[in-house]
Amino acid sequence: MSTAALLSARIAPPTAAAARRRDGASLLTLNAGSSSIKFALFAADGPQLGIVGQIEGIGATAAFHAHSVDGRIDEHHAWQDGHGPIDHADALTWIIAWLAQKQPGLDVVAVGHRVVHGGLAYAAPVLIDDDVVNRLAQLEPLAPLHQPHNLAGVAAARAAFGRVPQVACFDTAFHRDHPFVNDTFALPRELYDAGVRRYGFHGLSYEYIALRLRESFPMHVAGRVLVAHLGNGASMCAMRDGRSVASTMGFSALDGLPMGTRCGQLDPGVLLYLMQHEGMRPEQIAELLYKRSGLKGLSGGLSHDMRTLEAAGTREADEAIDYFVFRIKREIGGLAAALEGLDAVVFTGGIGENSARIRARVLQGMAWLGIELDEARNRAGDTVISSTRSRVLCLRIPTDEEGMIARHTLEVAFEGARA
Repeated sequence: MSTAALLSARIAPPTAAAARRRDGASLLTLNAGSSSIKFALFAADGPQLGIVGQIEGIGATAAFHAHSVDGRIDEHHAWQDGHGPIDHADALTWIIAWLAQKQPGLDVVAVGHRVVHGGLAYAAPVLIDDDVVNRLAQLEPLAPLHQPHNLAGVAAARAAFGRVPQVACFDTAFHRDHPFVNDTFALPRELYDAGVRRYGFHGLSYEYIALRLRESFPMHVAGRVLVAHLGNGASMCAMRDGRSVASTMGFSALDGLPMGTRCGQLDPGVLLYLMQHEGMRPEQIAELLYKRSGLKGLSGGLSHDMRTLEAAGTREADEAIDYFVFRIKREIGGLAAALEGLDAVVFTGGIGENSARIRARVLQGMAWLGIELDEARNRAGDTVISSTRSRVLCLRIPTDEEGMIARHTLEVAFEGARA
């Protein structure tokens, strides 16, 4: 019997409050990407974060990293090429076995999943069953880099944990209340009614930032806020009173800003040209737009990683960074117009949180919007990075998508279980 099956056999399905209050009960969150699985283990009665980690390079040169919040665990492991987990099910089996070793008596009472696309049907987290899985599979063409792997993580977890409740948390849900003008394309109305519309993504990240702003900057969250989630996937969101009113991403996770390997905004005529004059098939175009474009394509294939590009010093790397910054600045202007002003700007995501250089370049020349950067605070990575003279508050706030997944999972899996 597989490790996953052995663990599954030991885990009884939770029943309402009893499961959540069992001593040592844990909640597992999973975020499955194209070649990785991020995981986090929380206490089910908190949720307090215990262990966080990931396996990346699934199917190729795989590596494992994990650490515990209390410092008790800090582990790194790399497999030789081709000898690591071959797929998401294999990777999850390895993660579960590792967790069971590090946490004897592992008692997972619920599993929460990041699912990129919820379509029109799902505007809030939902308990996963066969019908939900089938409906989400129909959305795979809209998010081919993410949705199939999100669902592979769901399938692996359902196989591993049997009847333990599993919850899907959607990156599109935060944007479902957009006004019509920010939700549509200028296409025949029947296509909008059929679901061809702007969905927006990175919603779990934006939801977390809105929560943090309500706690720490309540006067600003009530106003006009622009959040830049900058990472291998990148987008921006305009918020009023903590709610999304516009996003740079649209029908798919290709639109808007250039990303690690994704093109961002593109004239649709380019696609017609590639098909009609270059003879490219749809699958070739998809591979081009999703995997060979963005920072990687602009840098001449050097890298999709901003850290590598910043250190390279080549003309191609510098031009890739220049384009990335230019598009962010352009979107700031557009989203500020959509908000009819600006009260705060927030940087988050891997690049937004860690690259002082990108933050500085994005905010340079933004005095016309009332923005003035404090260069020392920015270099130090402070929360507030704007000067005391800046009319617009500029912030650096690390996101926590796993924390949002955990919150939603507890609410959905144990609704009414607190009595």
